[in-house]
Amino acid sequence: MQNAAPHTWGVLCLHVVFCILNYGVLSAQQLLDRVLARIGNDAITQTDVRALVEFGLIDAKSPAEPAAVQQAIDRYLILREVARFPPAEPPADAVAMQLAAMKARVGDRLEQVMRETGLNEDRLAGLARDTLRIRDYLQQRFGLSAPVGEDEARRYFEEHRAEFTRDGTPLTFEEAEAEARRRAAESRVQGAIAQWLQDLRGRSDVTIVMSAPAGPK
Repeated sequence: MQNAAPHTWGVLCLHVVFCILNYGVLSAQQLLDRVLARIGNDAITQTDVRALVEFGLIDAKSPAEPAAVQQAIDRYLILREVARFPPAEPPADAVAMQLAAMKARVGDRLEQVMRETGLNEDRLAGLARDTLRIRDYLQQRFGLSAPVGEDEARRYFEEHRAEFTRDGTPLTFEEAEAEARRRAAESRVQGAIAQWLQDLRGRSDVTIVMSAPAGPK
Protein backbone atom coordinates (compact mmCIF):
# COMPACT_ATOMS: atom_id res chain seq x y z
CA MET A 1 0.00 0.00 0.00
CA GLN A 2 1.55 3.21 -1.12
CA ASN A 3 0.18 5.47 1.59
CA ALA A 4 0.86 3.29 4.61
CA ALA A 5 3.06 4.88 7.25
CA PRO A 6 6.68 3.61 7.08
CA HIS A 7 6.56 2.30 10.64
CA THR A 8 3.55 0.13 9.79
CA TRP A 9 5.53 -2.36 7.80
CA GLY A 10 8.11 -2.55 10.59
CA VAL A 11 5.40 -3.44 13.10
CA LEU A 12 3.60 -5.79 10.76
CA CYS A 13 6.70 -7.30 10.01
CA LEU A 14 5.96 -7.77 13.08
CA HIS A 15 5.25 -8.27 12.42
CA VAL A 16 7.27 -11.25 11.17
CA VAL A 17 10.09 -13.83 10.72
CA PHE A 18 12.85 -15.32 12.71
CA CYS A 19 15.53 -17.08 10.73
CA ILE A 20 18.19 -18.15 13.22
CA LEU A 21 17.62 -21.79 14.08
CA ASN A 22 19.52 -24.28 16.18
CA TYR A 23 22.69 -22.43 17.03
CA GLY A 24 23.64 -25.31 19.30
CA VAL A 25 25.65 -24.87 22.44
CA LEU A 26 26.43 -21.33 23.56
CA SER A 27 29.65 -20.34 25.25
CA ALA A 28 30.98 -22.43 28.12
CA GLN A 29 29.72 -19.83 30.58
CA GLN A 30 26.12 -20.18 29.38
CA LEU A 31 23.45 -22.79 29.86
CA LEU A 32 22.40 -25.02 26.98
CA ASP A 33 19.86 -23.20 24.83
CA ARG A 34 16.22 -23.84 25.66
CA VAL A 35 13.66 -24.83 23.06
CA LEU A 36 10.57 -22.64 23.44
CA ALA A 37 8.54 -23.82 20.46
CA ARG A 38 8.60 -26.24 17.57
CA ILE A 39 7.25 -25.82 14.06
CA GLY A 40 7.35 -29.26 12.54
CA ASN A 41 10.94 -30.39 13.00
CA ASP A 42 12.33 -26.87 13.44
CA ALA A 43 12.94 -25.33 16.86
CA ILE A 44 12.65 -21.79 18.15
CA THR A 45 15.01 -21.33 21.06
CA GLN A 46 15.38 -18.83 23.84
CA THR A 47 18.43 -17.47 22.03
CA ASP A 48 16.46 -17.02 18.80
CA VAL A 49 13.79 -14.99 20.58
CA ARG A 50 16.36 -12.87 22.38
CA ALA A 51 18.13 -12.06 19.09
CA LEU A 52 14.86 -10.95 17.50
CA VAL A 53 14.06 -8.71 20.44
CA GLU A 54 17.55 -7.25 20.77
CA PHE A 55 17.73 -6.26 17.11
CA GLY A 56 14.15 -4.94 17.01
CA LEU A 57 12.86 -7.56 14.58
CA ILE A 58 9.73 -8.33 16.56
CA ASP A 59 7.46 -5.92 18.40
CA ALA A 60 8.34 -7.03 21.93
CA LYS A 61 10.27 -5.16 24.58
CA SER A 62 11.68 -8.26 26.24
CA PRO A 63 12.17 -11.94 25.36
CA ALA A 64 10.34 -12.68 28.63
CA GLU A 65 7.07 -11.30 27.24
CA PRO A 66 4.62 -14.11 26.41
CA ALA A 67 3.93 -12.43 23.06
CA ALA A 68 7.59 -12.67 22.05
CA VAL A 69 7.47 -16.42 21.39
CA GLN A 70 4.27 -16.11 19.36
CA GLN A 71 5.75 -13.29 17.32
CA ALA A 72 8.85 -15.39 16.65
CA ILE A 73 6.58 -18.19 15.46
CA ASP A 74 4.69 -15.79 13.20
CA ARG A 75 7.95 -14.52 11.70
CA TYR A 76 8.99 -18.08 10.93
CA LEU A 77 5.66 -18.89 9.28
CA ILE A 78 5.79 -15.74 7.17
CA LEU A 79 9.35 -16.43 6.05
CA ARG A 80 8.26 -19.88 4.96
CA GLU A 81 5.64 -18.25 2.74
CA VAL A 82 8.25 -15.79 1.47
CA ALA A 83 10.37 -18.76 0.37
CA ARG A 84 7.41 -20.14 -1.58
CA PHE A 85 6.57 -16.89 -3.36
CA PRO A 86 9.71 -14.76 -3.11
CA PRO A 87 9.65 -11.06 -3.94
CA ALA A 88 12.53 -9.44 -5.80
CA GLU A 89 15.86 -9.59 -4.01
CA PRO A 90 16.34 -6.46 -1.86
CA PRO A 91 19.11 -4.12 -3.09
CA ALA A 92 22.46 -4.43 -1.34
CA ASP A 93 22.34 -0.83 -0.14
CA ALA A 94 18.92 -1.41 1.45
CA VAL A 95 20.26 -4.48 3.25
CA ALA A 96 23.24 -2.45 4.45
CA MET A 97 20.93 0.26 5.80
CA GLN A 98 18.78 -2.30 7.62
CA LEU A 99 21.88 -3.95 9.05
CA ALA A 100 23.21 -0.60 10.27
CA ALA A 101 19.88 0.18 11.96
CA MET A 102 19.93 -3.19 13.73
CA LYS A 103 23.47 -2.63 14.97
CA ALA A 104 22.66 0.90 16.10
CA ARG A 105 19.78 -0.45 18.17
CA VAL A 106 22.11 -2.44 20.43
CA GLY A 107 24.88 0.16 20.34
CA ASP A 108 28.02 -0.64 22.28
CA ARG A 109 26.56 -4.01 23.35
CA LEU A 110 26.81 -5.32 19.77
CA GLU A 111 29.73 -7.69 20.28
CA GLN A 112 28.25 -9.06 23.49
CA VAL A 113 24.80 -9.60 21.98
CA MET A 114 26.22 -11.27 18.88
CA ARG A 115 28.36 -13.56 21.02
CA GLU A 116 25.50 -14.49 23.35
CA THR A 117 23.05 -15.15 20.50
CA GLY A 118 25.50 -17.08 18.34
CA LEU A 119 25.38 -14.55 15.51
CA ASN A 120 28.22 -13.63 13.19
CA GLU A 121 28.28 -10.93 10.53
CA ASP A 122 26.88 -13.23 7.82
CA ARG A 123 23.97 -14.37 9.97
CA LEU A 124 23.23 -10.82 11.06
CA ALA A 125 23.24 -9.69 7.43
CA GLY A 126 20.92 -12.60 6.66
CA LEU A 127 18.48 -11.34 9.27
CA ALA A 128 18.58 -7.88 7.70
CA ARG A 129 17.97 -9.32 4.24
CA ASP A 130 15.08 -11.49 5.42
CA THR A 131 13.48 -8.55 7.22
CA LEU A 132 13.39 -6.64 3.93
CA ARG A 133 12.11 -9.68 2.04
CA ILE A 134 9.25 -9.97 4.53
CA ARG A 135 8.41 -6.29 4.19
CA ASP A 136 8.42 -6.53 0.39
CA TYR A 137 6.35 -9.72 0.43
CA LEU A 138 3.68 -8.15 2.65
CA GLN A 139 3.56 -5.05 0.48
CA GLN A 140 3.34 -7.22 -2.63
CA ARG A 141 0.57 -9.38 -1.20
CA PHE A 142 -1.45 -6.86 0.79
CA GLY A 143 -0.33 -3.44 -0.37
CA LEU A 144 -2.69 -3.10 -3.32
CA SER A 145 -6.34 -2.63 -2.44
CA ALA A 146 -9.29 -0.52 -3.43
CA PRO A 147 -9.01 3.14 -2.37
CA VAL A 148 -10.73 4.08 0.86
CA GLY A 149 -13.97 5.88 0.10
CA GLU A 150 -15.51 8.70 2.05
CA ASP A 151 -17.95 6.44 3.92
CA GLU A 152 -15.18 4.13 5.14
CA ALA A 153 -12.97 7.07 6.09
CA ARG A 154 -15.83 8.77 7.93
CA ARG A 155 -16.65 5.56 9.81
CA TYR A 156 -13.02 5.22 10.89
CA PHE A 157 -12.99 8.86 11.96
CA GLU A 158 -16.14 8.45 14.06
CA GLU A 159 -14.76 5.33 15.76
CA HIS A 160 -11.41 6.99 16.54
CA ARG A 161 -12.33 10.61 17.13
CA ALA A 162 -9.90 10.97 20.03
CA GLU A 163 -6.99 10.32 17.66
CA PHE A 164 -7.74 13.33 15.48
CA THR A 165 -6.67 16.50 17.23
CA ARG A 166 -4.40 19.44 16.56
CA ASP A 167 -2.77 21.17 19.53
CA GLY A 168 -5.33 19.52 21.77
CA THR A 169 -8.31 20.70 19.72
CA PRO A 170 -10.58 18.07 18.09
CA LEU A 171 -10.62 18.16 14.29
CA THR A 172 -13.68 17.97 12.09
CA PHE A 173 -13.92 15.18 9.56
CA GLU A 174 -13.25 17.64 6.75
CA GLU A 175 -10.02 18.74 8.44
CA ALA A 176 -8.93 15.16 9.12
CA GLU A 177 -10.27 13.42 6.02
CA ALA A 178 -6.92 12.74 4.35
CA GLU A 179 -5.42 11.30 7.53
CA ALA A 180 -8.60 9.32 8.23
CA ARG A 181 -8.38 7.75 4.77
CA ARG A 182 -4.73 6.85 5.34
CA ARG A 183 -5.38 5.31 8.73
CA ALA A 184 -8.45 3.44 7.52
CA ALA A 185 -6.41 1.93 4.70
CA GLU A 186 -3.68 0.99 7.15
CA SER A 187 -6.24 -0.62 9.45
CA ARG A 188 -7.67 -2.61 6.55
CA VAL A 189 -4.24 -4.00 5.70
CA GLN A 190 -3.52 -4.86 9.34
CA GLY A 191 -6.80 -6.76 9.55
CA ALA A 192 -6.07 -8.69 6.37
CA ILE A 193 -2.61 -9.67 7.58
CA ALA A 194 -3.94 -10.69 11.00
CA GLN A 195 -6.49 -12.99 9.36
CA TRP A 196 -3.86 -14.43 7.04
CA LEU A 197 -1.55 -15.13 9.98
CA GLN A 198 -4.36 -16.85 11.84
CA ASP A 199 -4.90 -19.10 8.83
CA LEU A 200 -1.16 -19.85 8.63
CA ARG A 201 -1.09 -20.88 12.27
CA GLY A 202 -4.15 -23.05 11.81
CA ARG A 203 -2.57 -25.13 9.08
CA SER A 204 0.89 -25.38 10.64
CA ASP A 205 2.23 -27.93 13.10
CA VAL A 206 3.13 -25.53 15.92
CA THR A 207 3.87 -26.59 19.49
CA ILE A 208 4.75 -24.10 22.22
CA VAL A 209 7.05 -25.96 24.59
CA MET A 210 7.43 -23.25 27.25
CA SER A 211 7.27 -19.52 27.70
CA ALA A 212 10.49 -17.56 27.54
CA PRO A 213 11.97 -17.05 31.02
CA ALA A 214 13.16 -13.69 32.20
CA GLY A 215 16.47 -12.83 30.61
CA PRO A 216 18.72 -9.94 29.71
CA LYS A 217 16.82 -6.79 28.70
